Amino acid sequence: MHASVNAIFRGASDSAGPALVPVPETLERPEGQRRYLVAAPPAATPGKRPLVVVLHGAGASAEQVLGLAFPPSPLSLWLEIAAREQLVVIAPDAGKGGWSDCFAPDARVAAKDDVGFIGALVEHAIAHHDVDPARVYLIGVSRGGWMAYAVATAIPEKLAAFSVVLAGMPPPGRGKAPTKPLPALIFGCTADPLIRYHGGKHWYAPGFVPSVRSIEDSVHAWRALAGLPDTPEVVRLAASDPRGRTGVTRFMWGQAQDGLQVGLYRIDGAGHAEPSRLKRYPRFLNWLTGLQNADLEVAEAAWAFFRDKRAGPQLASASA
Repeated sequence: MHASVNAIFRGASDSAGPALVPVPETLERPEGQRRYLVAAPPAATPGKRPLVVVLHGAGASAEQVLGLAFPPSPLSLWLEIAAREQLVVIAPDAGKGGWSDCFAPDARVAAKDDVGFIGALVEHAIAHHDVDPARVYLIGVSRGGWMAYAVATAIPEKLAAFSVVLAGMPPPGRGKAPTKPLPALIFGCTADPLIRYHGGKHWYAPGFVPSVRSIEDSVHAWRALAGLPDTPEVVRLAASDPRGRTGVTRFMWGQAQDGLQVGLYRIDGAGHAEPSRLKRYPRFLNWLTGLQNADLEVAEAAWAFFRDKRAGPQLASASA
């Protein structure tokens, strides 16, 4: 009974191993002082370290996405990956009003330049945390995914790869279109009640949720820009739900793990919740946002995609 009550109201946040502890920092920007959390290995490591920038969703925070605030976030597993792989993890905080993302008008961006903020955090990490500038990776969830699209479009030269969870791109003609190919990994849930997998907008969605391009069209935009072939490698993941309510299929365009790839995890039957076995949202949230799949760890899947990719000439030669 106690476990059932916890599952309904608290969810679950299990651990697979030791984790780095994030600490709060600030960075001065034209719009004022900006907050972020950073977790870095305590000891020097051979060579320079990869950096993963994690972007929270609407109504959340840097603390929530790194597991320091309710509800339990599957992306907080990055702290355990960081301890194991000797990464630096940074979670910027959007602050009042949320992100100036890929849907933001120019006037909003001029007043609060979040692409500039994230770019400055990358430069700060390179200067102060021994980060390898060729191994900078970005992942965002929901509205943080829209922010990730904005960063990948505006400053692709700072990234080796990026990932978006539960967010489609703006429709053609709305917002800036990407011009430089990047390795991209996108996760989409077919029963998402907030951001439609098939594009458009649910009639009941809140006013801050705009009409979006479909998840598969968003994947196609980056695949076409990269000039990758039409036919992907397709893998169906083993299902963990005995009732068969959700399932995961991975599509990958491009064969070189250290080169230019574009991937899609299609999560059938799941809602607006990142897939995870260890970090489970409370069931009362699932009643609002849909089922949470447990066939994969979203952070581990993203790290497997990121791990071998490098920015610059290495990526270009690998893709060639």
